Amino acid sequence: MNLESLNLIDMISERHLQLRKLSESLWDERSDIYLAKSERFILARIYQKGETTISSVTKNVDISRQATHKFIKQLEQKGLVHIKAMEHNKKERSITLTNFGKECYRKNESLESMLEKQIAENIGTEKVTQLKEILKLDWGL
Repeated sequence: MNLESLNLIDMISERHLQLRKLSESLWDERSDIYLAKSERFILARIYQKGETTISSVTKNVDISRQATHKFIKQLEQKGLVHIKAMEHNKKERSITLTNFGKECYRKNESLESMLEKQIAENIGTEKVTQLKEILKLDWGL
């Protein structure tokens, strides 16, 4: 893909797709368990929160409610999350990562860190740091 002719939004999108594909390929090559990108995304959201609710996860991912529930069920069947009823709210259920889920998240995080180091080797550590700082800025959007 020639990035020269793309605008900023499309350029960021293309790089994101490229990095996600690489990340998924690395995971698939080095893991015995298959995780769809949506499952990995949900796993990351749960990891960041610690213990959270299914409705909170649903609100914080850009996936339909039904699809999110399906992915969470799949994560539970794979032994990555534990779901339990909440004492104070009969409708709501709590969700946490199992030890295996935390291990998978950390393994994925390590693979992505390896990708970041590879990028830094190619474009320079300073440019990676600058890019991260730019992405953290308030873009006024």
